[in-house]
Amino acid sequence: MGFDVELPRGTVPISTAWGDGIGRGTVLVAHGAGAGMEHPFLVGFTDALNAIGLSTLRFNFPYREQGRRMPGPAAHAIATWKAAVAYARTFDPAGPLWAAGKSYGGRMASMAVAEGLVVDGLVYLGYPLHPPGDPGKLRAEHLPAIAVPQLFIEGTNDPFVQPVAQLEEVVRTCQDAQVVWVEGGGHSFEVKGQKRPAAEIGASLAPVVADFTSN
Repeated sequence: MGFDVELPRGTVPISTAWGDGIGRGTVLVAHGAGAGMEHPFLVGFTDALNAIGLSTLRFNFPYREQGRRMPGPAAHAIATWKAAVAYARTFDPAGPLWAAGKSYGGRMASMAVAEGLVVDGLVYLGYPLHPPGDPGKLRAEHLPAIAVPQLFIEGTNDPFVQPVAQLEEVVRTCQDAQVVWVEGGGHSFEVKGQKRPAAEIGASLAPVVADFTSN
């Protein structure tokens, strides 16, 4: 099961994993830069969304399918997001659809929406606002132009959003956005001193996303 992405050097088949809900809509979920769609965090997250009643579609980016560790050009990821939305519509042509992503995957979703991709909202599971230790290199110039609702779920100890006030300021510049902080959470929402499996951490974020999609 999957879809194809047309890139300048040819067609890339994309692996997917579909999870059925009960008709409340579909959440598309993209992985972060360093792990594919089968990472336990994402599996736990989507399984929990399915249990709540939301359908989900996880998918890989082309570089993962090609066996590479580092992301390719942003244009490739944006093309993949567009193809993923079209593919999801074959399962549910008219229902609400949200784009979600862990770190890099969420950022690429936001860029696709800024370029015209139509979804009902965006969910960021740890938006990478800037490289760690370099808050001067913001990755936020396109966010204020996005009209659909945006949900930022962020750990207060995430090095990609330090200082946290900087992200809060970015959220205030957006048309319709909110941030939910996970106290003590790092970039993958791990909390120092708390040993929890990645799948459990991912699942813990599902109720926040479900509330967002019900508004």
